[in-house]
Amino acid sequence: MIRKNSVLTHLGVTTCAAVVLLTGCATATQEQKGVGTGAIIGAVAGQVLGRDSQSTVIGAGLGALGGYIWSKNMEDKKRAMEQATAGTGTVVTQTPDNQLKLSIPNDISFDTGRADIKPNLRPILDQFAQGLSQQTSMEVRIVGHTDSTGSDAINNPLSVNRAQSARDYLVARGVNSSRISIDGRGSREPVADNGTADGRARNRRIDIFLAERGQR
Repeated sequence: MIRKNSVLTHLGVTTCAAVVLLTGCATATQEQKGVGTGAIIGAVAGQVLGRDSQSTVIGAGLGALGGYIWSKNMEDKKRAMEQATAGTGTVVTQTPDNQLKLSIPNDISFDTGRADIKPNLRPILDQFAQGLSQQTSMEVRIVGHTDSTGSDAINNPLSVNRAQSARDYLVARGVNSSRISIDGRGSREPVADNGTADGRARNRRIDIFLAERGQR
């Protein structure tokens, strides 16, 4: 009975903390929102998986540490990338989980069926790499995509090779390779209709994500 009451007490504290964090969003900063939301998710995961108060505390801590933040560095980087990619068709956005995302279309990045970087992509990657060597808390993820033309046997490795080419370019400009992960999705994640030429062109792209974790 004592243990059960202890669990219920901790669950109540966690619930109250969640309510405070959620209702206080009007005055919270983006950084506080990111870490706070992570703590709530982690705490709930601790209750579901661990079924005890210790798991709740551990889960809350892991959630807070694992969340991405939207800091001044990230906002500055977003503005710099918007300027660097103006007029190129590149879409620069802040994702719901506070990552900076660049969706770079194929017509300025890679020729059809090839993975070598075109000259128009180089200034974008140069701007992206600038300052990353000093911003050690930031992580980079590059994901390659293709349209639905051709088989998976062609598209899957092509999408990975394009992401690899972008990573190699950033590494050559001083970004530590251990901070960059890559993936290729082939034609599995279209953003437009593959039934039209314009849609296929939009689907042939690479997405670059930049993320900054909360302080550990």
